[in-house]
Parts: sequence; C-alpha cells; structure tokens
Amino acid sequence: MPLAGIALAPLLVSPLAPSPRRSSVATAAARRPRVVQRARCSATAASGESGELSRATLLWRAAKLPIYSVALVPLTVGSASAYHHAGLFFTKRYFVLLTAAILVITWLNLSNDVYDSDTGADKNKKESVVSITGSRAMTQNAANISLFLGFAGLFWAFAEAKDIRFILLVMCAIFCGYVYQCPPFRLSYQGLGEPLCFAAFGPLATTAFYFSNSSINISSGTALLPLTKTAIASSILVGLTTTMILFCSHFHQIDGDLAVGKMSPLVRIGTKAGSRIVSIGILTLYVLLAAFGICRSLPPACIVLCALTLPMGKLVVDYVLKNHEDNTKIFMVKYYCVRLHALFGMALASGLVLARNGILA
Repeated sequence: MPLAGIALAPLLVSPLAPSPRRSSVATAAARRPRVVQRARCSATAASGESGELSRATLLWRAAKLPIYSVALVPLTVGSASAYHHAGLFFTKRYFVLLTAAILVITWLNLSNDVYDSDTGADKNKKESVVSITGSRAMTQNAANISLFLGFAGLFWAFAEAKDIRFILLVMCAIFCGYVYQCPPFRLSYQGLGEPLCFAAFGPLATTAFYFSNSSINISSGTALLPLTKTAIASSILVGLTTTMILFCSHFHQIDGDLAVGKMSPLVRIGTKAGSRIVSIGILTLYVLLAAFGICRSLPPACIVLCALTLPMGKLVVDYVLKNHEDNTKIFMVKYYCVRLHALFGMALASGLVLARNGILA
C-alpha cells in the first residue's frame, strides 16, 4: 500500500499571515452597519495589507496544498479497507483515482473562489484565485476543466472495477460539493456545510473508493466487494476528521460571513460554544475509535496506531479552547485539524494493512 503520501500532508502545513481581532457575534448583529466595515478591515489585514505579500506567497495560499489531504485520505483508507478484506490492491487504479480526486478538489476550491467572489465574501481576499488572476471567467473555466478531467479518471476506474456502487457513491459525493457552494443551492450559506462535508468525504467517498477495488475474474465471474463493517467504520472516522477541518475554518471568518449573509455554524452559535463543539467532536472521534475496536469493526492494529494521534487531538482541543477569541491565533486551528486528519488517516490505513498481514489482527 502506498501510504507514504499521507505522511507528507502535515509537512505541507505552514503558518499563514494572521487575521485581526473581531468582536463577538452578538455585538456584530446588534451593530450591523459597523460589521461590514470591520469585515472589510479583517479581510484586508488577512490578505496582508499591513505588509505587502509577494506573488509567490499569494499563490501558495491560493493553492491550499494542505487541504488536498482530503483527497488522499478517503482514497487511501478506502483502498486499505479493500486490501484488509480481500487482499486486493491495484496500483495503477489507485494513482489514477488519486489524480482524479485531486482534480475534483481543485474544482471545488476554484469554484468556491468564483462563487464567493460573486457574493462579495472574497472581495478583499488577495489570495483568492479570482483576485490573483483578475478574471472570474478564467477561474471558472479552469474549475470546469479540472472537473471534466477528474470525471475522466473516475469513469476510467469505473470501467476497470465494473462496480456500479463505486460510481454512484462518488457522484453523490461530488453532488454534495456542488450543492454546498454552487447556485442556486449554496447550502453552506444556510449552515449546512458540515453535514454535507461529513457525508461527502466519509460514507460516500471513502466507501466509494473501497468499492473501486472490485475486480473481474474470467473464471469465476465478477468479484464485487461486500460492504463490510470495517469499511463503514473507517468511512465514519474519515468523515469526522474532515468535517473538523471545515468547522474550524469558520472561526476567523465570522464577521465576513455575517456581512454577506453566510450563516455558518459559528455565526449562529459564536466562538465559545464552537470551541466546546470542537472538544466534543475530538472526544467523539476517539470514543468511536474505541467502540469500533471493542465491537471488532476495526482490527487492534488500527486502534493502537490511531491512539498514537491523541496528542495531536489534544493539541487541537487545547488550542481552540485557549484562542477561540483571538483572531490572530485561531486562524491556524484549521491547519492543526489538517494535521490530525492526515495523521489519523495514515494510522487508520496502516493499521488495516498491518492487520491483513497478521500484525495485531
């Protein structure tokens, strides 16, 4: 199993320029005319107005390389689940699907910049691709090309696997991404981004990539993988860690979201309650891990290796509880969540591979 790629994801995380301090949600709501001005100042400072940023720095931010772990982890965990169950792994198929997944995430990021530009959410965001290129049309075309090429890779894998469940689930995952941000739905503006994120990257995408390892045997006919409790348990854990990234990305954007009518969960509940939800989310992750181990949905190797990520989980909890009101520092919490997501995914996939080979099975 080519698991080393996941280990590189945390290394891609680098501190970005801080965002300024903001007022509470209640104060912002009570003085809405001043919210817009504060939001503009916030976006301006976050983009580096106080110190002019180089084009290379802006391109680094726009690329959002650490976020591409959300393409790598579901595929690798899903493939590891198939390997654990049946010993199946197809190297060429894996790398074609990895390329396709990266292209789909590229579409997601580019189209998000396009539609946030339309609503004004990214008006003063220098690292927006629309701002960097100066062209909405060019960004939209690049997004569409990425999605088309991603579809090509996905349908090639479908032709290889010949498992209709794979393509149906992965198309449902992509549809979740569409309704999350694209008109006329834009469900993220209604605070529904987190449920969509959990479904898309967890039960839908991770399970789809598990089914992508089905194969054809001429003598015995089609070998379709059964849906196992291991695949389901793995997909739930991946969905949780991915959702934590999205949830924590809202902490430093409350004023800007409120100014354009984007009712994210943290706009509704505030940062104090949000920090408690992060704590509950991390606790739930490890409680579920233990429960899946007890009921034998996951092998002991997964439990042991994933338990080693507890210090990273504790870091996320401690950091958000301490800094949820400090916009300068809380900006980084989503990147700590990316590290947790990548490390937890690496541990989970590695445990499945080890168990298949008789180690802590």
